Formats: sequence, structure tokens, C-alpha cells
Amino acid sequence: MGIDKAMVVGAGTMGAGIAQLFAQNEIPVVLTDLKEEMVAKAISGLETRVARRVEQGKMSAEAKDAVFSRITPATGYAKAADADVVVEAVFEDMDIKKEVFGALDEAAPERAIFASNTTSLSITEMAAATSRPEKVVGVHFFNPPLVMKLVEIMPGLGTSKETVEAARSLAERLGKTPVMANFDSPAGIGSRVLAGMLNEAVEVYAGGLASAEDIDKAMKMGAGLPMGPLELIDLIGVDIHLAKTETLYRELGDTRYRPNFLLRKMVKAGHLGRKSGRGFFTYE
Repeated sequence: MGIDKAMVVGAGTMGAGIAQLFAQNEIPVVLTDLKEEMVAKAISGLETRVARRVEQGKMSAEAKDAVFSRITPATGYAKAADADVVVEAVFEDMDIKKEVFGALDEAAPERAIFASNTTSLSITEMAAATSRPEKVVGVHFFNPPLVMKLVEIMPGLGTSKETVEAARSLAERLGKTPVMANFDSPAGIGSRVLAGMLNEAVEVYAGGLASAEDIDKAMKMGAGLPMGPLELIDLIGVDIHLAKTETLYRELGDTRYRPNFLLRKMVKAGHLGRKSGRGFFTYE
């Protein structure tokens, strides 16, 4: 199927980045959330980042204007009526996601594909909240979505081959390299493997074996990682990592995925990483 119009639900860091990705690849996109101020904040953040690219000579002013001409801010789901694909990028909570998909199912046309950017929750369960499980698929963009080339595609139990192929083609159209999970499993490929490593880094830190700086330095210089594991948790969001590992531990019962209590304390304290200015590291 042709994808000429998109909607992104969730105006957080990931949702805003995905919306920009669509716009930069000449696909008009609606960016929506529950509150007008959340969408306005996301658009303002995008404008700041894109303006910086213009100042650095990485984008022309004309290209910047063209990108923002393709992004329509909105609240609610009414504009899903024109969408060929809807990307869900809300918080990692199954009840919230099912509520979103149920509302979208009523608002979007029958042709529309629903893609979840979830890192750990069941595509099959989300799809059950709709009347079109064959058109629901996991399309996980890695953070930051504008930079990271990888996109992981995961079918639910009822996802059709046509939907999987449409998701693969869309990822390639957006300049990404898709990898394919064969079936619905918690956290898929990349996030599942990564979660165990990130948890171990937290265990080492919480146990007092080394500082956050030295843990990250060891993994960057010793294992060739481009970013240290604790810095990566800060980038992902401490709350997001906690939610993901709680899901993995609950679904798989494997102690590798049991989150250290330190993560819960950090979330309660509001130390969520880059987005709050403080996590394992402090940010200006």
C-alpha cells in the first residue's frame, strides 16, 4: 500500500523525533497528544534543533521551512481519519496503549496500519484492542530516531505478511535499516539483549564496585561501545528502562532482567536522566 500521510501519537522525545523523520522524508505527518501544551513543547524543541542544523550549515532555511510545513500539531485522534499509517509512541503502559489503539480504531480508515514503537510490550495484546489485528505491527525506532539507522519490525500473532512488508518498505523509505523479528516476544531483538547488559551495569554501580564514569569508560574503551551503558540509560530515560525491565522480568521470569531497586528510587526522586537533568550523570 502507498503511505502518503502519517500520524504520530505521543509528543515526547521519541514521538517528536519520529514526526520529524517523516517530515524530512516528505511524508506529511500529524503530531498529536492529549494536551495542546505537550505538542507545542515538542514542536518548539524541534524548531530549536532544526534551527541549530541551519546555523551549522547542515540544512538550508528553505529545507527547514519545508519540514515544518509537513508537520501538523493536533490533540486527540480526529485527524487519524486521513492517515495511512499511525505510529504510537506513548508511555510504556499496556492499559494506556490499548486505550490509544481502541480510540484510533474508531477514528482511522480501514486501510490504516497501526505501528507501535514499544520496546517491550506485546503487539498481540495491543492488536486485540482493535478490529484490525492484521494491520497492527511493532516498528521500534531506536533513540534518537533521526540518527539511529536501525528499526526493528515485529509482527503480532495476527499481523498479515502484507503489513509486515509495508512496515519494512516504510522503514527503508525513511532511510532506516530494518531487522525482522519472526514473532511477538518481549523486547524483541536489540532491546532484549541490551536490557541484560544495562541491568548489569546498574548492579555494578549500585554495588559500589566503580563510579558511573569508570563503568562507562570501561565499556566504551574495553568493549568498543559508542556510548556507556549508564549514559545510555540516561538517554533512554531511567523510567523507560525500569518499565522495560519490569516487563521482561514479569514475562520471562529471568533474573537477568530483574531491575535493581536503585532504579525505582531514582524514578521516585525524579532522576530520569537527560530529560530531567539528572540521572546517573548530571546535565545542564
